Amino acid sequence: MNLKRFIFNKRSLIYLVVLIFLLIIPFILSPFNLILFESAITFAIVGLGFNLLLRYTGLLSFGHGAYFAAGAYAVAMVGRYVPSIYSIEFLIPIAIIASLVLSAIFGFICVRHTKIFFAILTLALSMLLFALLFKFYSVTGGSDGLYIPTPSIFGVTFKRRPEFLSGPYYYFLLVIFIICYMVMKVIVSSPFGKALQAIRDNETRAELIGIRVKRYRFYAFIISGTFAGIGGSLWTFVNGHVTPDVSHWFFSGEIVYMTLLGGFFIFEGPIIGAFVFTFLKLYAMGFTEYWMGIIGVTLILLVLLLPTGLAGGVVTIFNKLKTRKVLGGT
Repeated sequence: MNLKRFIFNKRSLIYLVVLIFLLIIPFILSPFNLILFESAITFAIVGLGFNLLLRYTGLLSFGHGAYFAAGAYAVAMVGRYVPSIYSIEFLIPIAIIASLVLSAIFGFICVRHTKIFFAILTLALSMLLFALLFKFYSVTGGSDGLYIPTPSIFGVTFKRRPEFLSGPYYYFLLVIFIICYMVMKVIVSSPFGKALQAIRDNETRAELIGIRVKRYRFYAFIISGTFAGIGGSLWTFVNGHVTPDVSHWFFSGEIVYMTLLGGFFIFEGPIIGAFVFTFLKLYAMGFTEYWMGIIGVTLILLVLLLPTGLAGGVVTIFNKLKTRKVLGGT
């Protein structure tokens, strides 16, 4: 009976359909669009982490590009200075450690404040990292950035990047994304996630029932930053190059935008926003040099027509149709 419930559960069927779709994507998309799709997956991981702060903790960060950059530059530095361990099974853990350490340092400063003070502090610290990456040319490559060689995967090497991206890397990236999705799902559903929501709703009451507010915010900040670092490290292999621009507040603003676009009230909203934004930005840039105007117009329409984002809008429409069906049946 339990098996039948699982099989015929709507959510489980949706997950199964999405998984099958993701598995056959390399056979459907052109190489160019597949690279875009892979880039969107990396931003989806970043969005999952960012939304832990925004939705579940009630903190708006304008500096998540810093932790993205930490993961990306960790990969680049290993490729430049320690090429002997330049294999993806070593690079991902190194990127995780780098982003975790940076988010712990920045988080220790930021979580003591809330609202606009928190947002400005995250922005300022991100710009501090941008300045360091930009100025230390001999180490970071300055504004020229660093080249990202094609890594090996468990000892298997690739001569050309297209061969790497269209083959094993996509499925490796997909596995990492699924793991990140499941881990974040567990986190937000756990007592820790519920405590974060209690802090978001009423900090004073949360303290009165024994929740250590600053400590929980600090943990959430570290987890969120680490997810951004994972996304940054995976993105470098797709992009093939990293510059200090990924730590700029403008890039952090794009992370905020894609989360709002998808809808931060829905767990899967940032994932949807990451995919829509990635393709929207590229095709807008190809359509006109004033592509930022298109992005701005979509943001205005989003705020006016779909304040809960694309995912939130779909859920709202579905609930209305379901209500009408019930009322019509009665």
